Amino acid sequence: MPTNVLGQELKPCCQDPMTGFYRDGFCRTGAGDVGLHTVCAQVTGDFLEFSRRMGNDLSTPRQEWDFPGLRPGDRWCLCVNRWREALEAGKAPPVVLESTHESALEFVDLEVLQRHALSRS
Repeated sequence: MPTNVLGQELKPCCQDPMTGFYRDGFCRTGAGDVGLHTVCAQVTGDFLEFSRRMGNDLSTPRQEWDFPGLRPGDRWCLCVNRWREALEAGKAPPVVLESTHESALEFVDLEVLQRHALSRS
């Protein structure tokens, strides 16, 4: 199993809806994952609107891709660069560190991810 940003075994991000580049619930990546879907985030309304404006509508269901569309509160494996763009725009959703792939650290510092970590309450 791959490692998360905390140096531990990568935990699943979400299975309802089924997420991940490989649609196995994990934010794993590989050679075919051009977008690097490595950040496990709990999406917010602000982020979904931001992503739609940037050309990636994650709210609208797409039956041809067996994609139900996301709602605020859903967890999803985001492309690390889209999450970073949202961060710069003040729209970054909270991340689940235990489910965020270690390769995200090539693009975002751990301290930044920790400041945006989903609280465990």
